[in-house]
Amino acid sequence: MTTSQQHALIIAISIMIGLIPLWFLLDDHSGFIVIVLASVSVALVLYKLFMRENKAGWEALEVGLMNFKDGEFSTSITYNANNELGRLCQLFNETAKQLRDEKQWIYQRELMLDKVLESSPQVLVLVDSQDVVVFANNSAKTFFNCEHRLEGERFSKLLSGVPDELQHAANNQLDGLFSIQNSSGESQMWHLANGELLLNNHFHKLYIFKQFTRELSRQEVQVWKKVIRIISHELNNSLGPISSMLHSGQILAERVDEPRLSRVFATIEERIVHLSEFVQGYGKFAKLPLPIIESVDLQVLCERLQSHWSFQYQLNQTQLQADTTQLEQLLINLIKNATESGSEIEEICVQSEQRSDEVYIWVLDRGEGMSDTVMANALIPFYSTKASGTGLGLALCREIVEAHNGKISLYNREGKGLCVEIRLPNKLS
Repeated sequence: MTTSQQHALIIAISIMIGLIPLWFLLDDHSGFIVIVLASVSVALVLYKLFMRENKAGWEALEVGLMNFKDGEFSTSITYNANNELGRLCQLFNETAKQLRDEKQWIYQRELMLDKVLESSPQVLVLVDSQDVVVFANNSAKTFFNCEHRLEGERFSKLLSGVPDELQHAANNQLDGLFSIQNSSGESQMWHLANGELLLNNHFHKLYIFKQFTRELSRQEVQVWKKVIRIISHELNNSLGPISSMLHSGQILAERVDEPRLSRVFATIEERIVHLSEFVQGYGKFAKLPLPIIESVDLQVLCERLQSHWSFQYQLNQTQLQADTTQLEQLLINLIKNATESGSEIEEICVQSEQRSDEVYIWVLDRGEGMSDTVMANALIPFYSTKASGTGLGLALCREIVEAHNGKISLYNREGKGLCVEIRLPNKLS
């Protein structure tokens, strides 16, 4: 009971108590009854007056609570009387403000989370218990080769258009690594993580696909670089003293008339020079600097290379963003390999083309091509089929391309010959 109701009740009781002596003073009790009825009427009028004062506050409070029930927290109550109802309305306003702040904070977090998920390079797909996709990010659209939103699509229908290995992994809820063969015949390593979660009282499945090919390749290259740095360090530590001792030996040999010593020292010196160049070459691979991206004119670069190497070029795209020095080294290595492949000079060609946000560069020849075994290992450091090869050329090419966030692939051409395909990011302005 509110204070106003208590006041009305006290007044009514006081009036009733005040009328009790009249019962004994009046001989005509019917008049007393009239007085009592009049007193009750007065009490009711007073009660309504008090209640009318609070009616607006109660109605506002009821509307506010109904808004709370509907998830709307923007209502504020202007009733501010200094009583229990006023204090209750003040508490309502404070609660509404806190709920508004928390709702806004949650909304901002949802926006941030949505932005992170949409821009994630990982493929994210959330599927309900009816096999219907309820969320998929932009990477999923690219992965499933769909131009429209995937929400509302059947997940099983989307899986029907991907390689069998991926279908098997998703259908069997594999949690780990698996490999697939793409349309070009290349092996790619993927990782699938999946889990079940409860959303709106319904169970959903979350699938996260991530390609690990590039990460594994980078880890492999980092291991090779570490090995190369260790070997280079040890060789340099030995070559220095050997060169010094060789020089001292040559001075002492001048006092001895023995022609064979000159040939021995000449051979040792020649091998030291060769070994030093070998170490420097691998050191260059192990310490490749980060590319300095700038605008490069591919036609100008090819014209400059033609002064040292014989090859043709057909360029449909000449402008790209890359490190000039590293791109030049990349083309030198590939053109050199094409020249040594046994191809006719006029069959060696550099081509380029812009596709979407990537520029494609092809180095073509009509040499002997590569066997499957050689092609599978050609980009690995130290691997070489040449008697005097170091296994550095193509490995350095891969390192340069991947440092540009690009991709390099090798293909045998129809008939004979090899195609080296390079894809570099090149956003159109």
